[in-house]
Amino acid sequence: MNPSEVLGSIVEAMKPGRRVVFVGYRAEDRAVAIKPLHKMSEKQVRREATAHGLKWERSIESLPVQHAIVFRKP
Repeated sequence: MNPSEVLGSIVEAMKPGRRVVFVGYRAEDRAVAIKPLHKMSEKQVRREATAHGLKWERSIESLPVQHAIVFRKP
C-alpha cells in the first residue's frame, strides 16, 4: 500500500465528526536533522488530507521539530 491508499482506508473507517492528527517532521525547517524523504511540509499534508475529504481544523506549532495538524471528517 502507498501512503495515499493508507490514508484513504483510514478516512473510510472514520465516523463523521471524528478527528485525525498528522504528526511529522517539518520539511520547511532545514535545521531538522532528518532525511528529506521523512519530512513533509504543512502544505503537503493539507493537500493530501483535503484530497481525501478531510477538513483542516488547526495546526499545533508547539512541538520542537514536528508539525501536528488536526483534521476532521465532515
